[in-house]
Amino acid sequence: DHFSRDAASYALFRPRYPAALFDWIAALAPTRRLAWDVATGSGQAATMLAPHFQRVIASDASVSQLTARTPASGVYYLAERGEVSAMSAGQADLVTVAQAYHWVDHSRFHAEIDRVIAPGGAFAAWCYGVLRVDSDVEAAMARFYDATVGAYWTKERVHVERGYRDFEIPIAEVTAPPMSIEAEFTLAQLLGYVRTWSAVGRYVQANGHDPVPAFGDEIAPLWGDPMRSRKLEWPLSVRAGRWLGSARVPA
Repeated sequence: DHFSRDAASYALFRPRYPAALFDWIAALAPTRRLAWDVATGSGQAATMLAPHFQRVIASDASVSQLTARTPASGVYYLAERGEVSAMSAGQADLVTVAQAYHWVDHSRFHAEIDRVIAPGGAFAAWCYGVLRVDSDVEAAMARFYDATVGAYWTKERVHVERGYRDFEIPIAEVTAPPMSIEAEFTLAQLLGYVRTWSAVGRYVQANGHDPVPAFGDEIAPLWGDPMRSRKLEWPLSVRAGRWLGSARVPA
């Protein structure tokens, strides 16, 4: 669990997904009765699925993350792993995993989807990598990402950097339209976001101090007025389509 150290900050500073993503994903489902959002964290994706479905089950293994959840009509939160769900068989018209597919045990998770998904049901997983911002700030971000905390990323991070394209997912894949997360952050919000990185948490555990304040000192002259908001962009990589079943994945 790389994210429970400060669940409130995760809920506050992680960027919000574009509404167009959920419009597109919901259209893949055969009906709109139930969506299951796995590894929901504080419920960012689940709450955006809610307008499209009668019910959304939002599950996460981290109780700490769920304490920072966002309440929403029709969204029901469960503390459980995606590999072993309390859901009944054949319920889910759509299964989603936002920025967390690289954390699950895929063979067990796929088998659980086989059990809970409705006939013709759809699956969608998506992720985003390093943000884009003005070139001077972006270069400093890249140095922090690679040099300062680079050794503290888990081995799973490479899958995010590859946009999940290296995974065999048993779906009849549909190409998603280009989409990005966009937000305007002040300097304090940017540093709050950086502090939610799993590599930053691992750095703190290993070294006993937080590397973000020094990074803030480096980036402050590049940013200018700390209350100035700058536009940030995170390109999304989406893998989605009708679920075919775990037997379709090569051994």
